[in-house]
This record gives sequence, C-alpha cells and structure tokens, in this order.
Amino acid sequence: MSTFLHKREIAATAAEVFAAIADPSRLARWWGPEGFTNTFATFEFRPGGAWQFTMHGPDGKDYWNESVFVEIVPDELVRIRHVCLPLFEAVITLAATGAGTLVTWRGEFEDEVFAEQMRACLESANEQNLDRLEREVARARG
Repeated sequence: MSTFLHKREIAATAAEVFAAIADPSRLARWWGPEGFTNTFATFEFRPGGAWQFTMHGPDGKDYWNESVFVEIVPDELVRIRHVCLPLFEAVITLAATGAGTLVTWRGEFEDEVFAEQMRACLESANEQNLDRLEREVARARG
C-alpha cells in the first residue's frame, strides 16, 4: 500500500468546507487537477452510496471513475473507495483550527508500483485539488 498525505488550512468553518464536498454541483466544480471538469452520472452521498462520473481532461480525453462513499461524518470526515483502476481509498478529514479548518487528504493506493511510478503526478494533482477546493469555498463565502 502506498500512502499520500496532503494538508491545507482553509479560512472557513468545517461546515462550509463539508458543504463543498456534499453538494454535487459544487464538488463537480473543484474535483480533480487544474483544467479538469466533471460530469456526474450518479452521486449518492451516503455511506454505501455510489459515485460515478467522467473527468474531462484539458487534453480532450475522458476518464471514467467509479467510487463508493464508505463513511461520512458531517463536518468531519468523508471516506471514498475508488472501485475501478487504479484502486485506492481517499480519506478527507476536517478539523477546526484558530484560523479555519485543517483539511487532511490521505490517499492509499493498493498498487504500490503504480503509485510510486505516478507519485510526482499524483502529489501535484492532490495539491491542485486542494487549491480548487479552497477557491470553491472562498467563492461560496463571497
């Protein structure tokens, strides 16, 4: 198992950050690296719920994704299992800080060889994801 860990403090409450994850129209705006857009086919935001979507890359390619929401604790945690290749689990935790919310993004990939070969790309993509989340939360705050 290969693990990726990213943290970002966002100047907003945990409820505001969680809302950007729980609302499919908002999630579609920020999920993925810079330049990607999303079309959701299924979004069942509940434990055991399916999440099926296509990420549209800036290169014009489409990337199908299938995930399951494993665990959801409002304003605290979202655990997602990606059930098509590459297999991984993402755990997003939210913790209040003096300046807002610390978002911790932990990804665990089953295929260590794939993860290590793609580490630089995946780490950059995760940071871009957090950049986009931060902008989405700021946009909603006005």
